[in-house]
Amino acid sequence: MCDQNQLAEFARRGLNRRAFTGVLAAGGGAAVLSACSANGVTAEAEASGAPGGGVVASEVAIPADGGTIGGWFYRPGAGSHPAVIMWPDIAGVRPASKAMGERLAAEGFAVIVPDPYWRSEGHATFDDFADFAQNGGFETVKPYRDLHSPQGVMADTRAIAGWLDAQDAVDSARGIAARGHCMTGSWTVYAAKGSQRVTAAASMHGGGLVTDAPTSPHRMIDDTAAYLFAIAQNDDAKEPDAKTALKAALDASPAQGTVAVYPADHGWTVPDSPAYDKAQAELAYGAFLAMANAL
Repeated sequence: MCDQNQLAEFARRGLNRRAFTGVLAAGGGAAVLSACSANGVTAEAEASGAPGGGVVASEVAIPADGGTIGGWFYRPGAGSHPAVIMWPDIAGVRPASKAMGERLAAEGFAVIVPDPYWRSEGHATFDDFADFAQNGGFETVKPYRDLHSPQGVMADTRAIAGWLDAQDAVDSARGIAARGHCMTGSWTVYAAKGSQRVTAAASMHGGGLVTDAPTSPHRMIDDTAAYLFAIAQNDDAKEPDAKTALKAALDASPAQGTVAVYPADHGWTVPDSPAYDKAQAELAYGAFLAMANAL
C-alpha cells in the first residue's frame, strides 16, 4: 500500500517534469483534452490507433448520490465496445492516468477514468506524481480519502455503470471491467460486489486487500466475477500472508482469479511513478487485457 514512508522515498528519488514527459511519451502518449465548452463537456479530441479510426476523448459529468462524478471518457471513434472503469492511484487524475485510459481505448475499449475525489469540491489536483510526492500530497488527500467507504464505492460504481450503459460507444451486452491502482485497487472488488455489470476486477498494487474488517476485500469476492490481484514485491514483503488469504478466498468461491507477486515495487504500473517498471508494467497490462477481452 502507498504510505507516507513510500512517498518520502519517492520524493527523495524524485521524478521531475522533464523525466515525467519522457516516460509518458515512451508509454504511449498523453491524452490531449481541449478547453471546456459552454455545456461543461470538453470538446472531443482524437488520436489515431483505435479500431474505427482513432480515440475520442471527452470530459464528462456523471450524476451520483450527493453530487456529480467528474471523469474523462475515452473510446474508439466508431462502434460499441466493452467498458472499463479505470480508477487512478492516490495522486488522482492527471496526465499519466488520462494517457493510460487513452491507451486502453486504443485497444478497443470504452474507458472511463473517474475522479476518485469528486466528493471534495475544489480539491487540489496534481500535475504528476512528483508534484504529489514533493508537495504534501498525502496530507492533502487524506480528508478526501476519509470520505470513501465500501458502500460509497459500490454506489459510485452503480452510477458509473448506468452512465456507461447509456452511451452509444458501450456494448452493454458485455460485462464491465474495473481496474484500480494503489488505494483504488480494493475499489475494484467493491465494484464487482456492488454491481452485477462489473464482471472483471483487476487490482494493481492495491492496498488494504486483506484486513480484519467485515468489509475486507478478500471477504467480498463475488462468485460471478473474475479477478486479478497484481501484488508488488515490497508490498508482499510487508504483508506476506495477504496473497495466501486472497488465494484462499478465490479457492472458496466459484469466482475465477489470479494472485501474482510481480518482481517490481509498489506503483510499478503507473508511468509517472518513480517505481515504474516498464517491462513488468507491460506484463501486468497484458494480464489485464486478457481478462478484459474475455468479457
